[in-house]
Amino acid sequence: MSLTNQTLTNVTANLQYLGVLEIVLFFTLSTMSCCIFLFINGIMLFTLRSKALFCETSRYILLYNLLFADTVQMALSQLLYITATSRITLTYPVCGFLTMLANLTTVVSPLTLVVMSLERYVAVCYPLRHATIITITNTGVSIIAIWAIGSLNILTRVLLLLEFPFEALDSLQMKDFCSDIAMFVGSMSDDYDKAFTCVLFISASVAITCSYIGVIVAARSASTDKASAHKACNTLLLHLVQLGLYLSSTIHYPLFTALARVLKRIVFVRIQVVFYVCIFLLPRCLSSLIYGIRDQSIRPVLMQHLCCQLR
Repeated sequence: MSLTNQTLTNVTANLQYLGVLEIVLFFTLSTMSCCIFLFINGIMLFTLRSKALFCETSRYILLYNLLFADTVQMALSQLLYITATSRITLTYPVCGFLTMLANLTTVVSPLTLVVMSLERYVAVCYPLRHATIITITNTGVSIIAIWAIGSLNILTRVLLLLEFPFEALDSLQMKDFCSDIAMFVGSMSDDYDKAFTCVLFISASVAITCSYIGVIVAARSASTDKASAHKACNTLLLHLVQLGLYLSSTIHYPLFTALARVLKRIVFVRIQVVFYVCIFLLPRCLSSLIYGIRDQSIRPVLMQHLCCQLR
């Protein structure tokens, strides 16, 4: 998780090598893209609360939780990007709060994808028991558990931060831009972050992959609804793609380190900006695009709300 916002800091630190016009273009590209994605996610969140069907169906409740976490993560990342671009340094408490909140939502997203994948698995493989297993109560408990795991991760990070002697500092004002890396004040924080990230994404990948295999096996059964199984397979594949993009936005730093050795700095900065938009911002809008286009219940309501807002 720690490497997510490092791209923002790296981009800003290297802006001095670019011309004013190019700086404006890069800033406009990232900010406009983020505003568009936030607008789409906002309309989608409003759509999921506009009808009783969406509020009383488990997979739509899980989708709302995923979109909420992605939207908060996107907004926080753009806020950190703007502060870094504007050369604004924060205090350690403020930076710590923002980065911890960003880390919380970063954990919530892949875990929600896992629960959504399991829900699709139960719907296809155990259709007669789906209504008794996937209830509103069980969905609420799952969401609480997801946020509890994320909160425990944050609590552990805070405890590791307490080892740093902040009282020895002349001032709590940071000398560098706010990012996850800046809040790593000891080797234990870095080691914990790497271990937690590996466990999280390996577990999520195994769970979604097993769900996909289970749905494929069930699709070969004569008693299974072929159309429903095929649609579930496509949904689970899209979840795997989302998880891969989440992982790419988290562990990309080693790749950037290698590219920095072989590319000119100005080219490297351009790649970082494009990466930020395509690999970090876009995946957090992907759920809105996937369900907004594919889901027959959401699509007409979403299009109606989008048209009204654009007017």
